[in-house]
Amino acid sequence: MKILIAGAGPAGLYLAYLVKRQLPGWEVRIVEQNPRDSTFGFGVVFSDRALEFLRADDPQTYDRITPATEAWTDITVVHRGTPVVIDGIGFSAIGRLKFLQLLRVQLETAGVSPEYGVVFGEGENLRAFDLVVAADGANSTMRKSADFGTTIASLGNKFAWFGTTRVFETLTQTFVQNEAGTFNAHHYRHSPSMSTFVFECDAATWARAGFTRMDEAQTLQYCERVFADALQGHRLVSNMSVWRNFPNVRNLHWSRGNVVLIGDAQRTAHFSIGSGTRLAMEDAIALAKALSDFKRDIPGALASFEAARRPIVEKLVAAADASANWYERFPEHMQLAPRDFAWSYIQRSGRIDPEKLRMIAPRFVAG
Repeated sequence: MKILIAGAGPAGLYLAYLVKRQLPGWEVRIVEQNPRDSTFGFGVVFSDRALEFLRADDPQTYDRITPATEAWTDITVVHRGTPVVIDGIGFSAIGRLKFLQLLRVQLETAGVSPEYGVVFGEGENLRAFDLVVAADGANSTMRKSADFGTTIASLGNKFAWFGTTRVFETLTQTFVQNEAGTFNAHHYRHSPSMSTFVFECDAATWARAGFTRMDEAQTLQYCERVFADALQGHRLVSNMSVWRNFPNVRNLHWSRGNVVLIGDAQRTAHFSIGSGTRLAMEDAIALAKALSDFKRDIPGALASFEAARRPIVEKLVAAADASANWYERFPEHMQLAPRDFAWSYIQRSGRIDPEKLRMIAPRFVAG
């Protein structure tokens, strides 16, 4: 059987590894349109126990990646200059490039090397493959090969992805206000020497601040001034740090013919819940299992994959949408006092009710 995987992000790399490991007789080809090591962004964050979901079935990948992650057990919410610590909410992070490099090394142990600078798109002979997997992100080219019932709705807030040399102790949400309006920064360390710093504001604030007239360097300097207290003299670092609106990608159909969608090509989950990369890797696990169970019956495998995976994905996406809606209205929430604001923040996705919070964050609730 011949499988083509478009996209060498976490979903594509991990799927290629799993398929080759579980079905060694299959011919696996993975292509990526960007050059090798040209990833954008800085760190990726995992909620809860990071890669613990890999430990039982794939200890080799778990053991390769886990030592390179940074972990912590609390969240800090800063509002009106007051830090409020929410205990018991664990996260971990790793640099995106480092993560991809480690996944690529793991894939090469299975005898597969990604091809970079290769685009498969409309007009290509996709029928030459028994299965084509679109793992090429929210702006998927491969998704154009068929009608998946795709809708893309952009959220209202503007955000830009930076890095900084300040190393933060926990995942921190800092909310500030100036003459232009209200701003938020999501920041967390992803290596011993670097942190991710996502700068976000509502559209009205973005316009009043004059970002349309600023180049990348001027934007970076403005953001440094807004979050001077949080950065404590450290500089921001850019890497294609352009302003974007988060795209909510949804697909009515997960597969058409011999083409199936996984990861962000299939659906996006707002970055504020820290589950996008894990969702992508769990897509790969579920699809690889279905292919292993059904062997040469590709239609049966794709139907099984969707039946098992869709309810889980829809539940997590609903939580991500609830979290995104909270951020779309964060200027309103900032009218609350710091502790009330933190209480609103931690319950934003609907996944943590007061009783559960009392169990996992006793110091925060007691306060």
